[in-house]
Amino acid sequence: MKKLTDKTNFKQTFLSFSLGKSINFLLAIPLFFILGCQSVGQTGMNLELPLNNQMVIAGLKQALEIGTKNSVENLSQLGGFDSAGLSKIVAPKEFKSLVKTLNTLGMGKFVKQFESQLNRTAESVAKESKHVLLKSISQMSVSDGWKILKGADNEATEYFRKTSTVELTSKIKPIISESMSKIGFYKDYKSLLGAYNAIPFTSKPDLDIENYILDATLDGLFSSIAKEEKKIREQPTARVTDLLQRVFSK
Repeated sequence: MKKLTDKTNFKQTFLSFSLGKSINFLLAIPLFFILGCQSVGQTGMNLELPLNNQMVIAGLKQALEIGTKNSVENLSQLGGFDSAGLSKIVAPKEFKSLVKTLNTLGMGKFVKQFESQLNRTAESVAKESKHVLLKSISQMSVSDGWKILKGADNEATEYFRKTSTVELTSKIKPIISESMSKIGFYKDYKSLLGAYNAIPFTSKPDLDIENYILDATLDGLFSSIAKEEKKIREQPTARVTDLLQRVFSK
């Protein structure tokens, strides 16, 4: 009976030991994955691995999305173009004589109001560009990604110009006239031309003002994105995610 009891106890002990090891192993599996994924960001990639195609494309898309959203948000608010330095829209070169004449005669208020309305119109249409630009980002290829990464500070912005200008023009142009009417642009524009035409020996400048605003808006938008891109490339503090830090670190 003692031998039988010993055998029974041995089996029970072995089973308990084996079961405990199995349970510990099963419990260790999720722990392993938790610890193993500590360096994995929201993209699900191990950022400690050598830089690869997937990482480069994901990082560039993230950088462009951040730059695009920041640019559109900044430019579409009141004073966005006026305060953006390089993005500020001024009277076109075709108006050089007009501007000089009116300023000389003390009628510069018409010029200032005209330029103010140019910028207000650009602000109202800039926000319409976001979805087109984000769509362009989603279609980026591997070759595009490596070219942008190894290219100039504005390489991503040039990619945008190439891939999205046609669609942006198609989307923005129809709403320019509507925006201009809504903010009273045409009334001020008429006052500007009226003041100038009242001066002897002058003639109305030949210019498609809607196309001018379209081109100026796109230039301002791309300039702003280029500044955001340059910040991410040059300033570690602008790389606000682990992925950006990995892709853009030297």
